[in-house]
Amino acid sequence: MPPIYALVDCNNFYVSCERVFNPALEGRPVVVLSNNDGCIVSRSAEVKALGIGMGVPVFEVKDLIEKYGIQTFSSNYALYGDMSRRVMETLNGFAPEIEIYSIDEAFLNLAGLNKTNLAGYAQNIRATVRRWTGIPVCVGIAGTKTLAKLANRAAKKFSKSGVLDMTIMPAVELDALLSRIAVEDVWGIGPAISRVLKARGIQTALDLRGADIRWIKERFGIVAVRTVLELRGDPCIPLELHRPAKKNICVSRGFSRPVESLAELREAVAAYATRVAEKARRAGLAAGVLTVFVHTNRFRDEPQYSNAASIRLSVATGDTAELIQAAFRGLDSIFREGYRYAKAGVLLGEIVQASRVQPDLFDERDRDRAGRLSKAMDLLNADMGAGTLHYAATGFKRSWQTKFMRRSPRYTTRWNELPAVIAG
Repeated sequence: MPPIYALVDCNNFYVSCERVFNPALEGRPVVVLSNNDGCIVSRSAEVKALGIGMGVPVFEVKDLIEKYGIQTFSSNYALYGDMSRRVMETLNGFAPEIEIYSIDEAFLNLAGLNKTNLAGYAQNIRATVRRWTGIPVCVGIAGTKTLAKLANRAAKKFSKSGVLDMTIMPAVELDALLSRIAVEDVWGIGPAISRVLKARGIQTALDLRGADIRWIKERFGIVAVRTVLELRGDPCIPLELHRPAKKNICVSRGFSRPVESLAELREAVAAYATRVAEKARRAGLAAGVLTVFVHTNRFRDEPQYSNAASIRLSVATGDTAELIQAAFRGLDSIFREGYRYAKAGVLLGEIVQASRVQPDLFDERDRDRAGRLSKAMDLLNADMGAGTLHYAATGFKRSWQTKFMRRSPRYTTRWNELPAVIAG
């Protein structure tokens, strides 16, 4: 049975999460900002209508923010991650196969559901997600994942219903729709490829569908060929029902101010090593190599420096204390006096399943004890809030820490930040 894909995509996801717990924001212009409140990373429809682009630095549109009363929020990743989980759990009930593509998108295979009205079924999906989570979504339906992506885009841009089913569109209407979609908006066609395509006269999704397959293969390879075939209705990209194993895990942040001392850099690196260790343990993984990196702000007219160091671990591990020690060794080897550091990070490599780690006969570390300590810390922090119990090496004042000056409460993950309802 051929697949029928539905791409469910949350509308302006970060903004929508803020509106769930603050209904007064509905209909008002809202933006969510990046780390340190530097750039716009999510925009409401009202902000898009003002012509404010994605990724624009806040200082460049400060006047517009004041003129139109645009509400600004710092990124609240704990809230967004939990709301994403709720949306995906809701979608799981609508199809036997689902691929979680990103924090706000999922592909569903609707084939075999015996639904005569897929558009009506998609409306039920939209209504249920909105009712259970408060998040608005649009749904695009097609016979391939690439076309489903385009159907979703068209549903947002051209359809008032929020749903578009390409499987029932007459060929003439489908051609007209594809002719309205720029080639750079096709899934998998990046800026570099689109420039070459446009130079050859391929301007739209319709043009790309009719492109010469041999030329596409010679110029761009088999991946681009699959895109063209998918535009023609031939499914070439299956669902990824199981996420591929991680090759690395990284935590990096820009500092709220330039950092010049080794002591503060060590605090930051210890904090990032703690976070990356927690990520590894939560996924049941361990790392054989840790890399620490630092760099200055290349946009400032001042001395520049960047470097990285990798530390091979004697035994693959996800133990916080051990990873902090390794991060310190790496940082000490690359730190240079006289620079104003803007960012640091910790990356874990050579990732393996923790259950398959091979012991070392000469290992002197009490790994059973370390594992029990890590588990106890994880349980306590999960119950009482992230960072309740932490290693002293991560610091206490943390004046370097990334700023979230306009962050809303973490309504769904912190007991002390639960929304309050006052009866009149």
